[in-house]
Amino acid sequence: MNITPLFLTLVLLFMCGYLNAEEKPLVISHKDEALKWGPCPDFIPKGCEIAVLQGNPADNNLDIYFKVIGDFEIPHHLHTSQERMVLVSGTLDVKYDNHEKATINTGEYAYGPAKLPHSAYCHKGEACVLYIGFVGPLDAMPIKNTKNK
Repeated sequence: MNITPLFLTLVLLFMCGYLNAEEKPLVISHKDEALKWGPCPDFIPKGCEIAVLQGNPADNNLDIYFKVIGDFEIPHHLHTSQERMVLVSGTLDVKYDNHEKATINTGEYAYGPAKLPHSAYCHKGEACVLYIGFVGPLDAMPIKNTKNK
């Protein structure tokens, strides 16, 4: 029996859990009418929605779309997980405590460290849709009675 190196590698990856025969590749547009948009945490005003793309919000490694209408303030908050983000539409200002404000334009990547308080503002006009990949479970905790430093 002649086992090729590629075959052996695939078998090892599958056995170690790096390949999952049940997982399927996917492509999802933020404009897909089949997306199931749900509410944001209560401390964020109306005009904010979240759609789960992949994963379970209570588990590690979750992908979501986060959407707010134009001219929208996202209150000061933090997450226990790091955030890996790409702005899909709109223009978004993000201000992390003790850091300069950053403007994210459509198509740009941003990284948010775990437990670092921040707030954001979606510019007037087009809604801001942000792809966010969370390393840990999804959470968002408001920061009360403080100014964004």
